[in-house]
Amino acid sequence: MTGQQTASFAPESTRESAFLKACRREPVPHTPVWFMRQAGRSLPEYRKLREGIAMLDSCMRPDLVTEITLQPVRRHNVDAAIYFSDIVVPLKAIGIDLDIKPGVGPVVEQPIRSRADLERLRDLTPEDVSYVTEAVRMLVGELGTTPLIGFAGAPFTLASYLVEGGPSRNHEHTKALMYGDPQLWADLLDRLADITAAFLKVQIEAGASAVQLFDSWVGALAPADYRRSVMPASAKVFDAVSGYGVPRIHFGVGTGELLGLMGEAGADVVGADWRVPMDEAARRVGPGKALQGNIDPAVLFAPREAVEAKAREVLDAAAGLEGHVFNLGHGVLPNTDPEALTRLVEYVHEQTAR
Repeated sequence: MTGQQTASFAPESTRESAFLKACRREPVPHTPVWFMRQAGRSLPEYRKLREGIAMLDSCMRPDLVTEITLQPVRRHNVDAAIYFSDIVVPLKAIGIDLDIKPGVGPVVEQPIRSRADLERLRDLTPEDVSYVTEAVRMLVGELGTTPLIGFAGAPFTLASYLVEGGPSRNHEHTKALMYGDPQLWADLLDRLADITAAFLKVQIEAGASAVQLFDSWVGALAPADYRRSVMPASAKVFDAVSGYGVPRIHFGVGTGELLGLMGEAGADVVGADWRVPMDEAARRVGPGKALQGNIDPAVLFAPREAVEAKAREVLDAAAGLEGHVFNLGHGVLPNTDPEALTRLVEYVHEQTAR
């Protein structure tokens, strides 16, 4: 499959869904809603299912992936499912020694900081992640008319984990490499772009109706650095999957200053976190893109009336947009009351019914 071919791989059953219509900037019956990290995290049924099973192990079991991905669709009546996985799964699949440590996050045993280290990043093949193909096919069969969103971590965020050796507040090793050895940095991101694109292709070819590229940590960069040192790799990922006919979503945290560039990288839908109102996000992104977002996840801990008031603010700010997918401005927080999410979906659907 090349970037020049144009055939839709998404299941025909999902084509007229509110979510895909919004992504295509077409009229919708109601504003579609889904939540980042809706699969897992806050659901008691998820915690029960995962008891005694390590995070990465659960990502490699198609039966668990399928059940966890379906749980929020059943419970909340969201308009799309997000594939349950983790952004480091493709790195683990190609042999990088890493683990997801509870309360910490992904930890890499030997960080990548030299030209020799780069050789450890081999190409990802569909056989490396056959469990993903199996899980996506199972999910598409179960979901019917509800679209499944595939996802991957963006090259910058994956590079940050690999170079730092784990989560980082200041990204000092990452930035030192980016500024100090720009050629090695470019080669690292280019290699990660290939791995990420391969991972997304597996999900699309198995039946995902859309894909989201998470650049969780890219908000740490200034626009000029993003344009020069990150955007080429993200653009390579989006271009690699452009021929599949599925919407491509791009999201990062703290990326208010980067929204226009993130759209320019090749996304069809740009996600905004809660710091920038939707109308201002649309102005920064420019025409021709749908927008996704953006209530603060912490608002869900407030009383129902406060949650609905903030949701109303988001809907009002998004009223003039060509396409709007309602979401949180980042992922569901672990201690969120699931009922608050269910009520929020109901509220958005009722308020925007056309």
